[in-house]
Amino acid sequence: QVQLAESGGDSVQVGGSLKLSCVVSGLPFGDTCLGWFRQFPGVERELGAIAGISDIGTTSYADSVKGRFTISQDNADNMLYLQMNSLKPEDTATYYCAVVPLVGAEYCHASSTTLWLSPYGHWGQGTQVNVSS
Repeated sequence: QVQLAESGGDSVQVGGSLKLSCVVSGLPFGDTCLGWFRQFPGVERELGAIAGISDIGTTSYADSVKGRFTISQDNADNMLYLQMNSLKPEDTATYYCAVVPLVGAEYCHASSTTLWLSPYGHWGQGTQVNVSS
């Protein structure tokens, strides 16, 4: 059984930093795409990831976080991370990690909405990040 669990969410002030962690159990990272998503209060979760990383470490980012957030992974420990710097109030959201097995010629990219909608994807329960001014 594949399970994902996020941690690291907290309340911080504008300009602060946080590092989110996601432990993935039951699925090796080979031939998968991993990503971080966020859901703003009262709004459905966006279809595209804010950050994505392939099993070989190729990263991609949404424009809203590019240059401020860094996604990384530890294949040995099946851990996924999101380092968030220069946080803004508009980053306040619930953050989710996800892993999707790649099939055929699928390409791992944060904006690959079709990929993230895969019925074979797995999601965590989310961790809350609050940024106050």
